[in-house]
Amino acid sequence: MRRPRLPLPAFVHTIRFRLTVLYSVLVFCLTALVLGGAYVAVQRSGDAHPVSKELEAEKQIDGVAVGRIDVVKAEDVEAAVNYETLGNLRNFSFAVLGGVAVASLGTGWVLSGRALRPVRAIARTAEEIQAGSDLSRRIRLDGPRDELRMVADTVDSMLDRLDGAFAAQRQLVDDASHELRTPLAIIRANLDAVLTVEESEPEERRRAVAVVDRATTRMTRLVEDLLATARRSAAAFADADVDLAAVADEVCEEFAPLAAERGLVIRRRLDEGLVLIGDPYALRRAVGNLLSNAVRLAPAGTRVTVAAGRAEGWLWIAVQDAGPGIGEGEQARVFDRFWRGDTGQEGRPRDRHAGLGLAIVRQIVESHGGRPRLFSRVGAGSTFVLWLPEVGAEAGARGAAGPPDGLPAEMRDPEGDAEVLEK
Repeated sequence: MRRPRLPLPAFVHTIRFRLTVLYSVLVFCLTALVLGGAYVAVQRSGDAHPVSKELEAEKQIDGVAVGRIDVVKAEDVEAAVNYETLGNLRNFSFAVLGGVAVASLGTGWVLSGRALRPVRAIARTAEEIQAGSDLSRRIRLDGPRDELRMVADTVDSMLDRLDGAFAAQRQLVDDASHELRTPLAIIRANLDAVLTVEESEPEERRRAVAVVDRATTRMTRLVEDLLATARRSAAAFADADVDLAAVADEVCEEFAPLAAERGLVIRRRLDEGLVLIGDPYALRRAVGNLLSNAVRLAPAGTRVTVAAGRAEGWLWIAVQDAGPGIGEGEQARVFDRFWRGDTGQEGRPRDRHAGLGLAIVRQIVESHGGRPRLFSRVGAGSTFVLWLPEVGAEAGARGAAGPPDGLPAEMRDPEGDAEVLEK
């Protein structure tokens, strides 16, 4: 019957212990090699053996024999000295090897501990994050920029992205739950007060049904926008060559009937050869969201301009309307999730859309390596410009600072008599 093995101490399974043993074995072998080589060299340098026999010789004083004495040959004396030296060297070598073995174990343990200190810091930070779910913790390793410092910096960068992603996810869930709570409360109230009550009048039922229909429409639009945001965040689309002018032209065709119904004219100024690498469906949705806002908010009888071109190694597409405009204090929040601005027009209620349209536009543009820009003034309309990197344009040509900050030249006076809008 096999006897059970005794459990080994925990430190035996550590990298530090293995590095210590490896360091000690290497130092021991090198020392043994050096001492063994020295021993062999000394042994072969001359004859070495103890004195085998002694000779007797007659001792004379002034030519008169006075007795006999024991003598040895000079060669035997030299061999005996060599033999004693080799013995001392052998004993010294064994003592040195023992000392080196002990010293190398201690030195290896200390050196491996110092070398693995950054690894322990990384592991300790990871354990603290796992125990407390605190993604704000960072390693921030000091010292030279070696491989371990690169690993720590990479982990810190990953934690930054995870922290931002989880914060955005929490914010999205909070905002979505807040936005869904209102239409659900409206539906519940109408069901309890009117639709489930048999004594309700037909007119009350019709009004309740209309209210519930508006609430469900708002919820449906919100859910669709959330799904579009989640799909783009998951990188589920395959990018391909996209003609930006063709995308804008298709979107204009889709919104032409709605614009005509509201007494608007969609004017197109699209250059040719505007090719970039991206997701055509996502880009079509981004342009569609901008054009939908323009058609919805522009006064009847005005013109909505859709233009596209290139400048300084970037492609751009812009949608300009003569709507109420956006105040300077709100422009920084336009692309935030669930932001809804006041239309600024009498007779029109505050925008009842979910407030995800422009947030989706920003997400789509930034996922393509671009930047959205807004140029607006209250009472003078708004111009949204989407800057996107062009195929074949070098990053250096586009500049590290990003796309131009100003309005494209073609949009500064698209009608020939329009006023230039300031950001």
